[in-house]
Amino acid sequence: MNAYRVSVLSQGELRVQTVRASSESAARAQIGDAQGMVLDVKPLAESRQLKAAGKRGFSLGLLLQELSTLLEAGLALIEALEALSEKAGQGNKALQSALAGLLRALYQGQPLSKAMQAQPAVFPALLVATVASAEGSGQLPAVLKRYQYYELRIESIRKKVVGALVYPLVVIAVGFAILLFMLFFVVPRFAVVFESMRELPATAEAMLWWARLVQSDGDLLGAGIGAVFVLVALLLRTRQAKSALMRLFWRLPKLRDVGNLFVLARFYRTVGLLIEGGTPALQALELSERILPPAYARRLDLALQELRAGRSVAETLARHGLTTAVAERLLRVGEQSGDLGGMCERIAMFHDGTLDHAIEVFGKVFEPLLMLVVGGLVGAIVILLYMPIFEMAGSLG
Repeated sequence: MNAYRVSVLSQGELRVQTVRASSESAARAQIGDAQGMVLDVKPLAESRQLKAAGKRGFSLGLLLQELSTLLEAGLALIEALEALSEKAGQGNKALQSALAGLLRALYQGQPLSKAMQAQPAVFPALLVATVASAEGSGQLPAVLKRYQYYELRIESIRKKVVGALVYPLVVIAVGFAILLFMLFFVVPRFAVVFESMRELPATAEAMLWWARLVQSDGDLLGAGIGAVFVLVALLLRTRQAKSALMRLFWRLPKLRDVGNLFVLARFYRTVGLLIEGGTPALQALELSERILPPAYARRLDLALQELRAGRSVAETLARHGLTTAVAERLLRVGEQSGDLGGMCERIAMFHDGTLDHAIEVFGKVFEPLLMLVVGGLVGAIVILLYMPIFEMAGSLG
């Protein structure tokens, strides 16, 4: 028997409970429809880690945009989905299959959230919860647009972070390629100049030693270097290596600050999305826990215990390190005005701006430094090539 964490939406409220069952399907069956709609079932060891449910094969954002547009134009939900299904035709089988599943559930009288829940690989639990909170209120088009904007903002930030890392990685790759070219092609041919000399400087002797090593065991050296690169690439894909890199990331002060901004921006945007969609604040915080890294999720668990006892949201989140100075003040304003969801959106936007500035500064500072390092390594090899000539010229003088 394994322990599973089950998220259940019942009468607009989200409940999270732990059950013991032999499988995920058995855990779902144990809850049953009478207690509410099961949004998500996760093994307890993995409940705080979001894993990709597989490639959809189509753009979820585009689907939501088209669906919200058709609903705003006055089409009924089933009519809008049928129109999108006809538009997809046979050109996109993944989209056609997803829409067919939704229509089949709707024809049976199920709500849209229940139909989406049956396809967890296509529709995230957060979208299901957002749609469920808006059903029956006539706010479905607005909710879909709000979720689409949420996905666009998260994807935009992710692209900026990835873009800031792509250029340094390209520079490093090109630098290594140049170094390997010089070590395996330039140095051995340049070292031939010193073979006929009797008395050689230490740098020339080192070059000759390397040239002979490349000539005799060049294939083995190349294979060894290639094997090292492949081994490193495989290691970086393991969970242990990723965990070690993340621990190193969170120990570096500047990178830790940037990572903290990214986590908090995503957290507050998720909370704001759910509250604005009609989910109660406490349930929105509980559901948002699953997008947090384990260390942040543990803090939120402790904060939720205090919040259930009636503590202030701003003070409690600040006490557990889940806010910044600006976020804490905005949360207080949101609590006093009753617009906590809107203030969470403002916090996310404020953190987005700070994060954009941090990424820009990172690019302006780190990229030139990296160029200097790579250029210095290449320049050092060039100097080593000509140093023996300079030393011999000095001795002759």
